[in-house]
Amino acid sequence: MASLCKVSIVGNLGRDAEQRYTPGGDAVVTFSVATTEVRNNRGEREEHTQWFRVDFWGKRGERIKDYLTKGQRVFVDGRLRVRDYEDRDGKARYSLDVRADDVVLLGSRRDGEGRQDRYDDQAPAAAADAASVGGSGGNVNLADDDIPF
Repeated sequence: MASLCKVSIVGNLGRDAEQRYTPGGDAVVTFSVATTEVRNNRGEREEHTQWFRVDFWGKRGERIKDYLTKGQRVFVDGRLRVRDYEDRDGKARYSLDVRADDVVLLGSRRDGEGRQDRYDDQAPAAAADAASVGGSGGNVNLADDDIPF
């Protein structure tokens, strides 16, 4: 039986998406997403930011590329991979990479959470059912107190 490592991320793009093509002609759109966890440590607010490198393959990636700009808030659903590499100084580094199965535009820091668009080539009924993260057609705004764990 095969195993699975899925991840869902909501965060903001750190820079504009870049598009490249494989030698076989497949399009790959790459962008970075930052997620920030805010904690209270003895009365002091602490923020921990985690970066993810996202690859979105194929025609769907090509169609959404122009909308993936720095600061854009996105929901990404995909498969997580840890990639190891050496930096310029020869130090071993690790990167959290996501091969996106789906990307949803949620708005940007500048315009709040007013827009939500989905770029998908699913059947219209399936796309309509999955168009909102919260299922109500609106954006989800969860405070730490609303999370049941």
